[in-house]
Amino acid sequence: MAERLDLGRRGEELAARFLRDAGYAILERNVRSRFGEIDLVALDGACYVFVEVRTLRSTALAPEESITVRKRHRMAVLGQQYLQAHGKLDVEWRADVVAIEMGPEGKPTRIEHYVNAVEE
Repeated sequence: MAERLDLGRRGEELAARFLRDAGYAILERNVRSRFGEIDLVALDGACYVFVEVRTLRSTALAPEESITVRKRHRMAVLGQQYLQAHGKLDVEWRADVVAIEMGPEGKPTRIEHYVNAVEE
């Protein structure tokens, strides 16, 4: 379990750096509510972006394939709840996915950013 948490934290750090390098501003990390967690909250210009980070060691399953319909729905709900809690109901927003595959030596072999991965 600890190894999985370390992998997840490493993935979130890589995703945050990847997004910052692409011009995003990272506002918050690991925003928790009773309904779930948003890995990263970012700004892409004036657009709020709620990011799900999926990090897996290289396997037959790609990280992005592990996001179920239920998880996509939850991502949209969490984003809407975040905006409501912060009085930002009238802003543009979307939910993205950053998929990271890690090689056996613990270095990323692939980082893929899926923009607007959740449509609600």
